[in-house]
Amino acid sequence: MGYSTIPGWDLRVLGYWQLLYNGAPVEVSARQQRMLAALATLPTQPRHVLAARLWPNSPEHQSAGSLRSSVFHISHELPRLLSATDPPQLDADVHVDLHDVRELISEITLSGRRTVPPESIDLLQEATLLPGWYEEWVMEQQDHLLHQRVDALESLARSYLLAGSFSRALCAARAAATVDPLRESAQHLLVRCHLAEDNYASAVQVYRSFRSHLGRELGVEPSTHFAELLGIEPTLVVDQSRF
Repeated sequence: MGYSTIPGWDLRVLGYWQLLYNGAPVEVSARQQRMLAALATLPTQPRHVLAARLWPNSPEHQSAGSLRSSVFHISHELPRLLSATDPPQLDADVHVDLHDVRELISEITLSGRRTVPPESIDLLQEATLLPGWYEEWVMEQQDHLLHQRVDALESLARSYLLAGSFSRALCAARAAATVDPLRESAQHLLVRCHLAEDNYASAVQVYRSFRSHLGRELGVEPSTHFAELLGIEPTLVVDQSRF
């Protein structure tokens, strides 16, 4: 396969791993996939740190050799995918879907962006990083991104609530609760959205479902102030799933 002097690389790590060149999938070995995934998800770090994270069970000299080999093969087989820097990095022209999501999250949580198109909420809800990858460095990034996504969705829900855009607030809060069903702050926002629309029954149902889920998964109760938001005693909320 020939490559032009200005390649159009597209690396996808959300939902699945895929490398595209000008829209066409490119086959890459498992070792090179891991290497490219690490460069797309991890901050730039020294060679020995990157090698240790990718090959944690190998001696230092062996992991360093594996890194050199991966860089060599990628540089020669996939021109302009890596920059000519040390330590290795993806070229600045490579499009990475994760970077788009991180930029959106930063605009919301750091720059104070208060509105987004509906498709951006869908993107934040669905942006799961490398599902099915269970290496430690991947799971760290998965967990970090999950919390960032929920933070951004909760921030949007609060902004929409303050602006009186209750349907949009409900959409963002529901997305946050879907991403992390055990996070009380997301469920709390979801209840507030229902109450803002005068849907008390829906608000109680959210609380009841969350209480049941929390009990099954963690064996604990929601905080008392959550029930107080509804003006009820926690013990009075009947869990219908027990009958």
